Amino acid sequence: MTRATPSPFHELRETTHRGDDDLLSAGLGAAGLRSAMPPAVLDPDRPSGAEQRRRAIWSNWRGIADLATALAAPLPSVPGCEFHALARLPGARHPHRVMLQLPDELDSGLRCLIVTAASGSRGIYGAQAVASHWALPRGIPVVATDKGAGCDWFDGATGVGFGIDGCPTGDAARLAFAPERAAAAAGPWVAIRHAHSGDNPEADWGRHLRQAAEFGLETMTRALPRQPPFRFDNTRVIAVGLSNAGAAVLRAAEDPAPWLAAAVAAAPNVWAPDGGRALYDYATEAAIWMPAAQAAAALADMPSIAPLLGDDLLARRRAAAIAELQHAGLLPDGSPQRAAGQALARLREAGWTDAALHAAVLSSAFEMWRAVGVAYSSAYGRFGVGAHPLGFGYSMLDDSGAPRAPGAAERARWWSDGAGIVPGEGVEIVDPSMADPLSSLRRLQALPLQDDEAGRRVRLGQQATRAALPRRGLPVLVLHGVDDGLIPERFSSGAWVQACRQAGLDPGYWRLPGVQHFDSFLALPDFGARYAPLLPLLHEALDAMFAHVMHGGSAPGDRDAVAAD
Repeated sequence: MTRATPSPFHELRETTHRGDDDLLSAGLGAAGLRSAMPPAVLDPDRPSGAEQRRRAIWSNWRGIADLATALAAPLPSVPGCEFHALARLPGARHPHRVMLQLPDELDSGLRCLIVTAASGSRGIYGAQAVASHWALPRGIPVVATDKGAGCDWFDGATGVGFGIDGCPTGDAARLAFAPERAAAAAGPWVAIRHAHSGDNPEADWGRHLRQAAEFGLETMTRALPRQPPFRFDNTRVIAVGLSNAGAAVLRAAEDPAPWLAAAVAAAPNVWAPDGGRALYDYATEAAIWMPAAQAAAALADMPSIAPLLGDDLLARRRAAAIAELQHAGLLPDGSPQRAAGQALARLREAGWTDAALHAAVLSSAFEMWRAVGVAYSSAYGRFGVGAHPLGFGYSMLDDSGAPRAPGAAERARWWSDGAGIVPGEGVEIVDPSMADPLSSLRRLQALPLQDDEAGRRVRLGQQATRAALPRRGLPVLVLHGVDDGLIPERFSSGAWVQACRQAGLDPGYWRLPGVQHFDSFLALPDFGARYAPLLPLLHEALDAMFAHVMHGGSAPGDRDAVAAD
């Protein structure tokens, strides 16, 4: 007797969204998404699943899109159903979230499914402005994954995490993520799935995407019994993603099985098969050198972010960074301006362009480089809570800087309002070496180079994230802003496309001058005046790829290429 293979999907949940609660904006419409005030919650300590969903959709739209352009045209209300589940890859310790959005007005003649992933480390609604905005009004279903990251954080002080409905729960059987408690640190701590799952999710981003597509087809077959079963051989699956999700798309494109019909990736955080640079390497480099370099006269015309962080604060941070590097003997004593110029020269020698350095004022000011170093080293080394070799952890802090437990309302907002990264939503990085931040960053940078168990673990985990070439014959379109200051085009897409072409493959490539990484910051006057939004161009790329896949003709090729820097 053959034993049935257990389903990889569990905690299935179906919800309907019609009337004043639709798939695309949770009934908020353009006005509600533009509002600076988040949707109200009746009891902030105990929000409902519907309230958590509405706030998560509001937060993710605002965190990804330039609303002035994204909502320039009327935003339709799209009624339909959502299907959520937890999915587990073979061998994985923890699941990832998957979600199918199935519009009522399905264009059944298309037999098409968009598969996507959340951008960055965001939760399951992290592709709402990217994929759902394009597909759902066309009657095309969308299936998404949080690719093993997301906002299912866990409060070690109370044993409370989040269930499939996004609501806080202490029921261990319902938790979307619960860390192994044996490795837990003492005192109040917060576990982050991206950092603490022990699965190194980045290495499996492509497999997460395929499993999400499998969930979408399986669920559509159950939900639409009058239609022929949905399978890879009779349904065209197009993958699309932005940033980390763009990398997930390119990793899925490696699969030799012909389940994907096409792939579109924007600003992908991809480590090319040959050449390019790994995110961890250039992020830790930037954490050390960029604050000092940004004080150089050559970068004096960087875009202003004064409405978010005052110019005086940024100037003080840069002066402190220069002084720390001088004290460590890494920059010459004397003139701060001369020292800043040398820091800038070091970054230029490492491949950073001035265009990327200008836009990177955001990443530097908000400590994104340090956040990447801490979280990704933990993920690569598969270090659990309290096990990071440099002692890093996460917690909320009291006024004295000591770890404290969160309040119920604070904890609930992790899932609905968070972007999946720390610092964020009141949770901070706990660094035992914070009295000497430069030394801490240098140790973080050197971690993969160490010839000990910790170094080998991080190094092997990082190497597992290097991409391979896409399946031959698969239509692929990549687009990347030349001015991207978080995922520099030269380090990522440019190297990936070059590796493909050296192997005789010809992906389409849109290399876009005047475009940086964060559309949401175009609301800042100086950013909006300097840069064009990426998201409308991504939707244009999807238009072109969809026309190719569904109606024939040539696959979209290169566009707006500019000379190499």
